[in-house]
Amino acid sequence: MFKILLAEDEDNLNNILTSQLKKEGYNVFSAKDGEQAYEILLAENIDLVITDVMMPLMDGRELAKNVRQVSKDIPVLMLTALETMDDKEKGFEAGADDYLTKPFELKELLLRVKALLRRYKRATESKLTFGSTMLDYDTLTLTVDGQEIVLGKKEFQILFLLLSKPNFIFSREQIMRELWGLDSDSGDRTIDTHITWLRSKVHSPDFEIVTVRGLGYKAVLTDGKN
Repeated sequence: MFKILLAEDEDNLNNILTSQLKKEGYNVFSAKDGEQAYEILLAENIDLVITDVMMPLMDGRELAKNVRQVSKDIPVLMLTALETMDDKEKGFEAGADDYLTKPFELKELLLRVKALLRRYKRATESKLTFGSTMLDYDTLTLTVDGQEIVLGKKEFQILFLLLSKPNFIFSREQIMRELWGLDSDSGDRTIDTHITWLRSKVHSPDFEIVTVRGLGYKAVLTDGKN
């Protein structure tokens, strides 16, 4: 299920969009200002951001810039009552991928959301391929240079999660929430232990798992050379 972050300070519009997006099967995280939205962005594995431009505490352009600092791959759809080309240009420069001018039809918003998610091919794909490395989520199979590497289920899931968004920093809390659930009694050391096992088992020329001190882990793609 795709996770959408909606940042809109107008209560009525926020409620309408949240309800409609949920009806379409999306997992929606709603925020009423830019700072709240940014906190959600850091806490959740967001697939797409929909943000109003004019918001308190942090406006949509500043939020878009922060999204780009977190990941270059998360699509951003801006909602605005500002119609000039100069306004749109500033939005695109801040990191927006698409613009929708108020008032708009709900159907058009949904079409744009679907198009952005298709374009960016978020991490719901069952297979990931990087050079000689291939991960098949359906069979929990990892192959490197044609050789299958046996991993435990959680090891595979962690690796798939990291590689689903290369260069995105996943916190230990995010990994735990995504793969163990909110009710798990496991702690951060569980993630560290699985990462250690992964590093000892997987030696691929196509990526490496990097520790970001104080933040978490990320998968960094290489040029395929040792």
